[in-house]
Amino acid sequence: MSRDLGEPPAATRAATPGWRDPRMWVGIVIVAASVVAGSRLMAAADDSVQVWSAASDMGAGDRVQADDLVATRVRFVDDADLAGYFTVDDELPADLELTRGVGAGELLPRAAVGTAGESDSVELPVAVDAEQVPGSVDQGSVVDVWLVPAASRGRHPADGPALSGVTVVDAPPVDEGFSTTGKRQLVLAVAQEDAAAFFALLGSLEDPVVTVVRRS
Repeated sequence: MSRDLGEPPAATRAATPGWRDPRMWVGIVIVAASVVAGSRLMAAADDSVQVWSAASDMGAGDRVQADDLVATRVRFVDDADLAGYFTVDDELPADLELTRGVGAGELLPRAAVGTAGESDSVELPVAVDAEQVPGSVDQGSVVDVWLVPAASRGRHPADGPALSGVTVVDAPPVDEGFSTTGKRQLVLAVAQEDAAAFFALLGSLEDPVVTVVRRS
């Protein structure tokens, strides 16, 4: 005995969404939002520029050579801020000289340089107890100079170094002229106004101890 199973059901096909289908519009909105977001990210990336920064600590009076600089990509919010620095496309003068100290990784400001001979730096001699200056300090070293008054000995001075980021232009060994006193002479390249401030501070302190800290 056989059964009549009738005609098989007709196959159904997924209907292509029409322009009135809200799912299609949601998809279009998502794609458009992605495109806009990507465009904004690309635009933000394009706003960054490469500027020169110091490869290591440098002091006032140092000549700036190509090996002293590294390119750093930075995004400036204001074009006026960018104008204060050197981009990698700028042609740097051959006799560029620092008028103040610049730390490693710091962007090279236009305000911190001048051409050789225009700098107002002077050579400042200081006598330092041998145990208060690292033996590695030599010509070309960048140092900070601290003045610790007698009343402050045993604790860290709070006002910061008397001279910051200055370059040693001469550093005779202890056995050349200072062996009898145990002091070592350092000759530092210092801005003229900083030298005047140093002597004023030195004269205002009672029996200060001069201590040199090497940066590089």
